[in-house]
Amino acid sequence: MELKKYNANHTQVLKINQIVRTISETHKFDKDKLIAINTSDVENGVMGNGTLTFVDELKGQFKKTIVKDDILFSEIRPANRRFAKVTTKNTKDYVVSTKLMVLRKYNEDVDLEYFYYCLTNQPFLDILQRRAENRIGSFPQITFDLLSEYAFPIPPISEQKRISSVISTLDKKIALNRQINQNLEAMAKQLYDYWFVQFDFPNENGRPYKSFGGKMVWNEKQRKYIPEYWEVKSLSNWLEIKSGFPFKSETYKPIGRYKIITIKNVQDGELVTSGCDYVNDIPSRAKDYISLQIGDRLISLTGNCGRLCVVCEENLLLNQRVGLLCCDAIYLEYFYNFLNSGTMRTVIDNLANGAAQANLSPVELCKTDCFIPPIDILLSYNRKVNAIRKAIVQNNQEISQLAKQRDELLPLLMNGQVSVNSDLSDD
Repeated sequence: MELKKYNANHTQVLKINQIVRTISETHKFDKDKLIAINTSDVENGVMGNGTLTFVDELKGQFKKTIVKDDILFSEIRPANRRFAKVTTKNTKDYVVSTKLMVLRKYNEDVDLEYFYYCLTNQPFLDILQRRAENRIGSFPQITFDLLSEYAFPIPPISEQKRISSVISTLDKKIALNRQINQNLEAMAKQLYDYWFVQFDFPNENGRPYKSFGGKMVWNEKQRKYIPEYWEVKSLSNWLEIKSGFPFKSETYKPIGRYKIITIKNVQDGELVTSGCDYVNDIPSRAKDYISLQIGDRLISLTGNCGRLCVVCEENLLLNQRVGLLCCDAIYLEYFYNFLNSGTMRTVIDNLANGAAQANLSPVELCKTDCFIPPIDILLSYNRKVNAIRKAIVQNNQEISQLAKQRDELLPLLMNGQVSVNSDLSDD
């Protein structure tokens, strides 16, 4: 691939409503069950499986129909990257929330992929987020009328396809890294479950402890048998969860030295730093730990409580309602996976409380009892799992770099400042 300037004189500028229409066709509800697609099912270009639901149990917001190649774009908080292109052919069984715009291309002079990349480019999403936050309402929200105020440069269709090919190549690398990380996370979880749920960590002969007759003793607190000599105490004996600093929104800047990490950035297994607000200075009253380090572990304390992720970049500051796991390094990976276990997810759901929004108290969470293996077992576990975690962090750092390249390159390609002199192959 070689980049060069191209003649932008042949480029037209079209508003979004000159390219796509918003579709609000109501479903016929002619089946007993339908697959409901909510905003939570759409993220970062992927439409999830949705929820198969009896029609008479569907909430009122589920009304819209979709077809292949429609673009789903959330009206709420554009910075959360709740968008995806419909790729499935059989869409008759799907019904979509009214909180998702259904955008359907009608302009034959515009390549669908090119428009999709223009619409979902991070700098443009940041613009929409700022507009959404200035609207009066419960949530930062946009409408199709607001969206239609914006326009994109539209070069000749052949150039659009070449631009899409370049950006698609970067997206495929990002998707591959994410897939690798999903497999690595599954390996880390499997290792934790094997050692600390099934108790088949290696015994002194390298054999699975419980399966080869390792001694188990009844523990009244845990209400189950655990390996002999393992301690059971509250998490607070080893772990503290520290909340971030209460930054004031009036100090935020659209660009700056430090990104502010809030609950919206803490996703399951991934810290998404796109769409962050910035500050240039660390407040004098802030504790040192709010300056996050690579490898730190975070937990969401408001809204969708209990989401955990690992910090993979520098110059991040921790906002309130996001917790930092603080403990001796030897326990960090163990507690991270313990809090991420199915049992603890249930505990967290039960602890979280609040009227309009769930809230999780770090103090109450750390009162939870936990069994702790001996140090030699933890050291052996860390030697294995830390290699997996290191690979995950490296992949996430590469994802961040690729996304940055994509978001910076697309405007240059769109505006004709650079072009591609040949089509890219898929390899």
